Amino acid sequence: MDIWQLRIFQKVIEMEGFSKAAAAVHLTQPTVSSHIRDLEEHFGCRLVDRMGKRTLPTGAGRLLYDYSRKITRLAEEAEEAMARFMGVIGGNLVVGGSTIPGNYILPRLIGSFKKRYPEARISIEVGDTRQMVEAIADSEIDFGVVGARVNHAGIVQEELFDDEMRLIVPAGHRWARQQTVTVGSLAKEPFIMREQGSGTLKSLEASLAAKGLRTGDLTVAATLGSTTSVIQGIKSGIGVSVLSSIAVADDIRAKSLVSLPVRGLDLRRHFYLTYHKSRSRSPLCDAFMDFLRFVERPDPERDAPA
Repeated sequence: MDIWQLRIFQKVIEMEGFSKAAAAVHLTQPTVSSHIRDLEEHFGCRLVDRMGKRTLPTGAGRLLYDYSRKITRLAEEAEEAMARFMGVIGGNLVVGGSTIPGNYILPRLIGSFKKRYPEARISIEVGDTRQMVEAIADSEIDFGVVGARVNHAGIVQEELFDDEMRLIVPAGHRWARQQTVTVGSLAKEPFIMREQGSGTLKSLEASLAAKGLRTGDLTVAATLGSTTSVIQGIKSGIGVSVLSSIAVADDIRAKSLVSLPVRGLDLRRHFYLTYHKSRSRSPLCDAFMDFLRFVERPDPERDAPA
């Protein structure tokens, strides 16, 4: 048994499958299977069961998973302590991001950060705001950048970047040539909603509440689970939606989508640096958090995917 095998085992359990775990650790599926077999032979028991398309831990597997998380975290702390002793900013860092920061902002900023600290190894976990906050609370990630304020014991949030959401319609929509749209008109139009837990949804709810409205006042045509799926839904004519300017900048430039303000509705929001107040941080974690605090504001035109 070694720490690398335990990391692989954790991925298999967390992703409930060998193929997804293999992709996450950049190995082939047979190699991952071989490592799990080695662990089972070492302990003399079955650790996972294949239940249809899902791979679930046995009782022994659940026990080992709990210990493996403690072991791998302790190993990371040892590396961080040695790096701190040697005055080196390096090691491993896992950062969480809700959809917009995780897909569009953090990848660019990591590239800039690594020019300063080439020994840093940073990975990004992407999910909705609720998932990222839970991962921080469970010490599965070091910190996150999310698109909504949360009320969670032990979680600290700082305003980091601002973002302007806009009403997004297809280029051929009857509103595409208008300068603005009223809230009343929006309420009657088929609307694509984000799922519960999304920072975009939380921000939209807050914007509507400031005008005495609720998302229930909208004509919801569909609820979709990602910004990408909402964009495709808009293009295919399911309805219109409110999305981050950063996420749609590429489509706006290509003139496949049009963005509009909603008259009287403040759709500005913030992204928040989010971390656990009690968890100790490595020099690398502190360095990257400080880098994010002082980096220039993301620009939708510049930071849209190419």
